Amino acid sequence: MPGLACVDAAIAPPPCYAFTSWEACLPAPEMNSGGVADLQWSPALSAALYRIDKWGGPYFGVNENGNVSIYPHGAKTLNHQEIDLLKVVKKASDAKDEGGLGLQLPIVIRLPDVLKNRVELIHSAFESAIEAQGYNGHYQGVFPVKCNQDRFVVDDIVRFGSKLRFGLEAGSKPELLLAMSCLCRGNPEAFLVCNGFKDVEFITLALVGRKMNFNTVIVLELEQELDMVIELSRKLGVRPLIGMRAKLRAKHEGHFGATSGERGKFGLTTTQILRVVRKLDECGMLDCLQLLHFHIGSQIPSTALLADGVGEAAQVYCELVRLGARMGVIDIGGGLGIDYDGSKSPNSDVSVDYTLEEYAAAVVGVIKSACDRKMVKHPVICSESGRAIVSHHSVLVFEAVSSSKNSVQQMTPVDVSYLVERLPEDAIVDYRKLSAAATGGEYETCLLYSDQLKQKCVEQFKEGSFDLEQLAAVDGLCDLVYKAIGASDPVRTYHVNLSVFTSIPDFWGIGQLFPIVPIHRLEQKPVVKGTLSDITCDSDGKIGKFIGGEESLLLHELGGGGGGSYYLGMFLGGAYEEALGGIHNLFGGPSVVRVSQSDGPHSFAVTGAFPGPSCADVLRTMQHEPEMMFQTLKHRAEEYVFDEGARGFDHDAIATGLASSFQNMPYLVKDDDDNGYYYSDVINNGTVVDSDAPEDEEWSDCCA
Repeated sequence: MPGLACVDAAIAPPPCYAFTSWEACLPAPEMNSGGVADLQWSPALSAALYRIDKWGGPYFGVNENGNVSIYPHGAKTLNHQEIDLLKVVKKASDAKDEGGLGLQLPIVIRLPDVLKNRVELIHSAFESAIEAQGYNGHYQGVFPVKCNQDRFVVDDIVRFGSKLRFGLEAGSKPELLLAMSCLCRGNPEAFLVCNGFKDVEFITLALVGRKMNFNTVIVLELEQELDMVIELSRKLGVRPLIGMRAKLRAKHEGHFGATSGERGKFGLTTTQILRVVRKLDECGMLDCLQLLHFHIGSQIPSTALLADGVGEAAQVYCELVRLGARMGVIDIGGGLGIDYDGSKSPNSDVSVDYTLEEYAAAVVGVIKSACDRKMVKHPVICSESGRAIVSHHSVLVFEAVSSSKNSVQQMTPVDVSYLVERLPEDAIVDYRKLSAAATGGEYETCLLYSDQLKQKCVEQFKEGSFDLEQLAAVDGLCDLVYKAIGASDPVRTYHVNLSVFTSIPDFWGIGQLFPIVPIHRLEQKPVVKGTLSDITCDSDGKIGKFIGGEESLLLHELGGGGGGSYYLGMFLGGAYEEALGGIHNLFGGPSVVRVSQSDGPHSFAVTGAFPGPSCADVLRTMQHEPEMMFQTLKHRAEEYVFDEGARGFDHDAIATGLASSFQNMPYLVKDDDDNGYYYSDVINNGTVVDSDAPEDEEWSDCCA
């Protein structure tokens, strides 16, 4: 570290500053990430550092090569069935002529095997609890499609859950159309639960579904919906299955419980429930009321809160039986939580203190107890556990393209001497005090006088009596002080080729935390504290909070370990993120690949690959017309750009480039020649353009 030289007798610094390093007087800051030497680092230590062994079980771990491993069948995954996530990314992103698929990052990797395992585990947990407790009903789950409306996700759940009578839940008209279409291939006994606020068309669709032999249940969210159900069912000649959502007193105090309790957004009060029962009885339709639904909030943190809500709802269910309703189903809604940070905390929005088996046992036990006391037949138990079903099956992979930190001028003795000679008198006083404090080892005082010195010099700069070189030198001097006493900020900003608003909207919107870790180089010790900044032109496009309450994430130096790309993964984001993602700055969604376990050489097979939206695609979503935009720009080029031969582009070349830009994804594309990033023609960089797009859509005649 550079030293500070003597300047003159009037303002000479203490002896230890003269042509010596700061370390001679003050201890250097500790820059290491922990007490384990680099040579002793291991993949197991990385797994512990990033808590992968906590939140990742039983689907993610770290292999001996230092890459994240996927266990597609959970705890039942055999050694030869493990999937190396880095190999999947390479297969997806490598150019076609290199054996890859040519997809551009960021990329979502879907794991249908994990989805199947989640559906089966939830069903198995409830059936095991039912058998263990002597419960005389069965379990029938539904997937709320609002959690992830992707066609392949919903189709997979219907297919995997068919033998288990697993159904779907819809909360809007397009979701209902989606669910009806998918359930044509499902089990006829599977529930199609219709939640949400409804109009005539919504209710008509649900009744038509009933007429088409779907097991459709219309759940009343508002009392006035009943009149529409009665009138429309008579017109269509359909005997409806009716449920109602109860507005319970039990309240979830966390963020996800904001709509629970007596003042919650959804459901009927006890008074309204009684009026609905009375009206149905008067209409001769009380036998149509067969399901009670409630929801005390997503991400329920403890079984104590769960038991409180289920117990109250079970009493309402028994009372409805007493009042003459032909009840048969209790729908406990969502709420089965995910342990996003591995802490198993009951007081967190990102953790839960129970296992899947404990959750199911609590539900079954409370309902059985309530029904046995009232001598009521045990109902079918239905749950809408969307988050718990789809969160694990999706991994978002993105790349860090560069890193930066506050850089200041490196000070030499000559620099310091020149700076001090030009300091104003009041700033020289602060310099003397700073020198004295450093000599006496008064580190807090060093910071005080360093900050005062900088502030006075900034004021001089604003007044025009200090030039830019002087100001940079003052920054360098103060940085020297900070480093010498261990007070400098070592956190770097890693710029990632991603839009937070598009791919991780819950982080931006509600502060939801997801595990984010490097997916490779985990055999190496991470030594850099970093935060993540996306490529949008928005100050909110950053990630500065991580699981465990950390404000930075330990990362590796870019370009280390043999150079190449540095990949990060966001895990447990399979629920909500894609549906909620916006197109801020017109960044569209990521590319997507579907990966299933296979017995091939790499333990996986890509069963689907889908490039992300192009610039033209996202422009269309905002009512622009890319083809017309292109023609306008092409004519502009013809008007103003002339053939410059070897010195530049002619208008035909510019038109070709413009056409490519419309067809490319909005994200940064890597230039393999200099390892930089720029907006470029992805065709020339080996990235796939949708080969199924019609020829005129590619504007292939742009130069004609």
